Amino acid sequence: MNKNTAQVLWFKEVGKKDIGLVGGKGANLGEMVNAKIPVPDGFIVTAGAYFDFINATSLKEKIMHELSGLDVDNSKKLQEASRKIKIAIMAAGMPEDLATKIKDYYHKLCGENDRYVAVRSSATAEDLPDASFAGQQETYLNVKGWSDVVKKVQECWASLFEARAIFYRETNKYSHMKVGIAVPIQLMVQSDYSGIMFTVNPLTNSKEEVSIEAAFGLGQPVVSGEVTPDQYIVNKKSGKITSRYLAKQTWQLTLAGNTPISKKYQQVQKLTNKQIVELAQIGIKIEEHYKRPQDIEYGIEDGRIFIVQSRPVTTLVQKETEIAIETGNKAKAILEGLAASPGVGVGKVKIVKKPSEINIVKEGDILVAEMTNPDYVPAMKRASAIVTDLGGRTSHAAIVSRELGIPAVVGTSHATKMLRVGELITVDGAEGKVYEGDISEVKDVKKSKLDLEHIKTATKIYMNLAEPELAVEMSQRNVDGVGLLRAEFIMAEIGKHPLKFIKEGKKKEFINQLANGLEKFAEAFYPRPVVYRFNDFKSNEYANLIGGKEFETEEPNPMIGYRGVSRYLAEPEVFEMEVEAIKKVRNKKNLKNLWVMMPFVRTVEQFREVKKLLSAAGLRRSGLFKFWMMVEIPSNVILLDEFLDEGIDGVSIGTNDLTMLTLGVDRDNEKVADAYSEMNPAVLRSLEKIVTTCRKRKVTCSVCGQAPSVFPELVEMLVEWGVTSVSVSPDVIEKTREIVYNSEKKVLGEKKKK
Repeated sequence: MNKNTAQVLWFKEVGKKDIGLVGGKGANLGEMVNAKIPVPDGFIVTAGAYFDFINATSLKEKIMHELSGLDVDNSKKLQEASRKIKIAIMAAGMPEDLATKIKDYYHKLCGENDRYVAVRSSATAEDLPDASFAGQQETYLNVKGWSDVVKKVQECWASLFEARAIFYRETNKYSHMKVGIAVPIQLMVQSDYSGIMFTVNPLTNSKEEVSIEAAFGLGQPVVSGEVTPDQYIVNKKSGKITSRYLAKQTWQLTLAGNTPISKKYQQVQKLTNKQIVELAQIGIKIEEHYKRPQDIEYGIEDGRIFIVQSRPVTTLVQKETEIAIETGNKAKAILEGLAASPGVGVGKVKIVKKPSEINIVKEGDILVAEMTNPDYVPAMKRASAIVTDLGGRTSHAAIVSRELGIPAVVGTSHATKMLRVGELITVDGAEGKVYEGDISEVKDVKKSKLDLEHIKTATKIYMNLAEPELAVEMSQRNVDGVGLLRAEFIMAEIGKHPLKFIKEGKKKEFINQLANGLEKFAEAFYPRPVVYRFNDFKSNEYANLIGGKEFETEEPNPMIGYRGVSRYLAEPEVFEMEVEAIKKVRNKKNLKNLWVMMPFVRTVEQFREVKKLLSAAGLRRSGLFKFWMMVEIPSNVILLDEFLDEGIDGVSIGTNDLTMLTLGVDRDNEKVADAYSEMNPAVLRSLEKIVTTCRKRKVTCSVCGQAPSVFPELVEMLVEWGVTSVSVSPDVIEKTREIVYNSEKKVLGEKKKK
């Protein structure tokens, strides 16, 4: 048999040199099997079988037709092209001879009785050996019966054209027709215990230690962050366990679904000392085989250890280019506004008066506008910086600039009048200043020795997101999920007041549009959690929507007016439309990683009533559905225990509103903005009380305001107090990950001293 033309191969028949044939995952599994690592047995439907399937049908022409001229930055067109290609692949008949081969191999793998298997995707490119397609395609667990295996193989092929995968290849300039996909079929490990092992300590970067995480049941909840695992540290030389952290676990994922764990076992050490040492020895063996530190996934069934995945961990010192304002430069700012997104950008001014003009903005230009909206996003992605006349630090321009990592200065009042088209300027987004000419300097700076794109921390690092167009791109980052998905930008893109839809009898239209927006985020980040904050539009913002003035009355102070839960209780029909959109994404699209969060809850009674509305609509707390509450009003802090008594899975601290309401300051009002600071002692005491109370009550506690993005010292405090996650804007993801990593290392060191 010629291995290179085979359509199906056993794991033992392939190795690390066969990436072009069976993909990185398939080659790795074969490599470990041949190295006598305890890997569950299996076989691989090769990339050659996929290419044979494509070439034997008219699919190649269909795929090229759909992708020809596709603008992947246009999310709607990208999703539509993906949908059509996947439908075409599933509609094409699986070649009968290949289906028979899969059937025969499956029966040989299982023996006398059908067994559960994992059907996994392993993308590859023969002439692109360094290309990494990890996380782009689908994996299906607990598949049983040869016909279902055949169907899932075809679904894996189709997943090569998920929107996120198309976007990734297009962005990295990989040919869609040269990238193939192999499908490993592997016996399932119905883990009694599972977890992740690093052959380098992720908290100290020490190569002398092995770090092992462990939890009851299957490993998916550990990967998604729903379960906090035990952590054990083993010294490689002595083979001794030097550190143990035991986490409480109340439920586990099994073949039967989410199952509770009895109180007797919730806080026990998951693995025996013997298992911990045995695992470490296997990890060291894998590291020695690959000659580099490894990130390893394992499962233990009936006392037997199985390795289901291993990938390299890199910790190289890298360099990056940093732009800064010249030190000692005495140039005076020609324009000042609010510092909205850090960094320095240099370029020529392009003044955009309306969305139809965005094509005038070329790569590296400075986009200057009165204000931006979702239609400006394609131009914002090309710009080196953003300057606006209007808006505060939570405006569209500010939020999207931070998501894109582009410097921005907002609220300058007259940028569109003072600046000239074609004029060269320097924008300092950290200081909120604009300078004439190029006064920047370029420095080479050493990055952290940590591999911030892959390193993990015990404290989850979530991302704040708002713009659906950026979901696929942002999902490629090293984040644990979305800690704050703002409803307002999706609502603004819909453009019409919800009550207008109701009045016109078009509730389904609103629900579908909102669901489509939510689906983009949930699908892009799956299985990582996406925490959706229910709409928190204020009356003046609602009034700007089509039909808004018909339903909104002018308020003297909208910020503390008709918003949040008060509005849901007064307008339950609008709230129910949001709930239906969430149910559609979770139930019909099966994206169970979409969770919800309640904003601006003034009283315990309000919270109780809105929970009743959710429950009546069929959304109830469970292992797969988490219900969070924003803590952003002083009453939330003062009565936190009473709110928690009502039943909450997590809280998220909105530092923006909490700081304003604690200090009585409108941070966007330049006359009093100097008094606004999240580092004010009154605010810090509130933050400490929230975090420590949640830790005591064993409730998830996140922080999603802007403060963690601005004050590294605050992140250190939060970690020390026991915060479980920090959700920040995309521009500071790596910076925050490093701060958290070092803070955890410091806290762990202090605990050891005690």
